[in-house]
Amino acid sequence: MSSDLWSFSLTTYARPGIEDACLTLQSAGVNVCLLLCGLWLGERGVTCNEQRLQLLRDIAGPWDADVVQPLRALRMQWKAAASEDAGLDDLREQVKALEMEAERHLLLRLERVAQSWPQYEVTDSTAWLEGVAAGAAHLNRDALHQLRVAATGT
Repeated sequence: MSSDLWSFSLTTYARPGIEDACLTLQSAGVNVCLLLCGLWLGERGVTCNEQRLQLLRDIAGPWDADVVQPLRALRMQWKAAASEDAGLDDLREQVKALEMEAERHLLLRLERVAQSWPQYEVTDSTAWLEGVAAGAAHLNRDALHQLRVAATGT
């Protein structure tokens, strides 16, 4: 298991089935950085509770809305045109890199706040996944289950 959230996120996201499940849940309004953080906390055995969930949401929400989402929107807006314009495609790739860097910064912020939480208290990451996905419109339970299975190998 990776000790830092960024390395854990990269390793986890690269596993078969994780990217598709994350993108499906993202389209339903779930923050993928929170999902990955939830998986990380679950693997570390950190107890999930409403206070911790709210603290993570309070950190992720503004950063996602003010930094990540505008970059993602611009990248998506340029998608069709960039397929026919090499210069725009280069710029789109730079925006994509900025979007990923913004997500890295968010994961660092989430890790910083969660670093002191006691570990190895619980063994079930379900509470974290359910908690970070709660309130998402049209939540795809199959994708959430697929993410849990792909991440844990069970």
